[in-house]
Amino acid sequence: MLSDIEIAQGCQMRPITEVAAAAGLDAEDLELYGKYKAKLSADVWKKTADKPDGKLVLVTAINPTPAGEGKTTTTVGLGEALAKMGKKAMIALREPSLGPVFGIKGGAAGGGYAQVVPMEDINLHFTGDMHAITAANNLLCAMLDNHMQQGNVLGIDPRRIVFTRVMDMNDRALRNITIGLGGKVNGVPREDHFMITVASEVMAILCLAKDLDDLKKRFGDILVAYTFAGKPVYARDLHAEGAMTALMRDAIKPNLVQTLEGTPALMHGGPFANIAHGCNSVQATRLAMKLADIAITEAGFGADLGAEKFMDIKCRKAGISPDCIVLVATVRALKYNGGVPKTELNTPDMSALERGICNLDAHLDNMKKFGVPVVVAINAFPTDTAEEMEFIRKHCAERGVRVALSEVFAKGGEGGEELAREVLTVLDEGKADFHMLYEDELPLEEKIRRIAKEIYGADGVTFAPAAHKELANITDMGYGSLPVCIAKTQYSLSDDASLLGRPSQFVVSVRSARLAAGAGFVVVETGAVMTMPGLPKVPAAEKIDVDNAGVITGLF
Repeated sequence: MLSDIEIAQGCQMRPITEVAAAAGLDAEDLELYGKYKAKLSADVWKKTADKPDGKLVLVTAINPTPAGEGKTTTTVGLGEALAKMGKKAMIALREPSLGPVFGIKGGAAGGGYAQVVPMEDINLHFTGDMHAITAANNLLCAMLDNHMQQGNVLGIDPRRIVFTRVMDMNDRALRNITIGLGGKVNGVPREDHFMITVASEVMAILCLAKDLDDLKKRFGDILVAYTFAGKPVYARDLHAEGAMTALMRDAIKPNLVQTLEGTPALMHGGPFANIAHGCNSVQATRLAMKLADIAITEAGFGADLGAEKFMDIKCRKAGISPDCIVLVATVRALKYNGGVPKTELNTPDMSALERGICNLDAHLDNMKKFGVPVVVAINAFPTDTAEEMEFIRKHCAERGVRVALSEVFAKGGEGGEELAREVLTVLDEGKADFHMLYEDELPLEEKIRRIAKEIYGADGVTFAPAAHKELANITDMGYGSLPVCIAKTQYSLSDDASLLGRPSQFVVSVRSARLAAGAGFVVVETGAVMTMPGLPKVPAAEKIDVDNAGVITGLF
């Protein structure tokens, strides 16, 4: 059996100019990064301005196992299947972070015969967007520390700096650090922290900005610190927004690539859904809707995280809404939610599947609250039994929910045609009546309570004194109408990773809150979720290599 990277390396890719032409784009619309990658120029917006929007399909999932459940694979395969059936489809995905690539999950370009290519490029440096985001973020940090070193005219309190450095790698040793040591010439000593790049506000801003001017304004609105007098200090007070935008001039442009079957795909932005808002850029999604009749996008991790944030943050900010939701479920993830250890998920276990099916029910109930019809996609694995898959089909039928087997990993677009037909039926029916979970005017703590109760199934929420105080401060500053972006574990509907299935009688613990004024939301951290992950005991990096000819192996 071929590995993902072997399948990708054996693919005969079409020149990206041909892929673009099939999507209605000309050579002058592209900024080429070699033969098989390109950025779309800003002029594409002028060309597509008068075109009607296509339908939008959101792909999300149940709570996953640590290895993920094939959400990106399903998204890619669905796009391939629709194209194979003669539909003008385009995929809009997030860019992979180097953290998971070298950590536990591996790449995020799909898998098997449902991948976007060139896979190695996409999973590594791609077009440099991640590096630009990291550089822009850390430039602001450097300018902040330099301001304090050069006289601190603004009176910044080094104990109240809220903006941190980032790096796109899992590195737990950088979570809490001390900087400025070694004497006066080396800066003002203070405590600092690192987040992974994809959790940063700069990443969120890239994904929510509508153009370069909007990007610059949002950068200027970033809250970086407070003065000794308690006054907020923004990036614009440090005159950092112009240089940050210069670093991001090219990164703001969506990237065009293709699937193994030549279906066009836009990959842009890559926030994690457990610690950020988990959706690709508004620009890429809107362009996909303009360039195709059907745009397929994804939201990270389970629907309690990515899909909720897609609806309540991205749709709210971008003025878009999905016409259909595909909810990815796997036999193994349901067994995992039924209490089976990850080492035993390949063993048939109907009892565990029956216990874990409640997790699927929870997500189906939650998606109904947004008024969008759902199709369940059973993402097939070789170890699944016919009895197990039939159990899920029957369960969905009893609930009156459309369901389809997805075999895109093994068969590419051909394996997604059953799912594509179900999605097309939903789109033709046009029954979506989208609405968000809460109104702008709802107080911040009440927004958090509503998500916790309605989506997670919690009995309530407890706020640490520091979180309660900061939420009150954010409201007093005039930001109480912003949506909330809750950071929590992806493995459970609760904020406790050990509570699997459909937990009840639990309380969500909010430990901190911070204002992301540039992004336009409030970040709320719960439980033990980390904004800088660590590597596992045996990281994927140990298996990745490259030979003298430049051929990479071990990437998956």
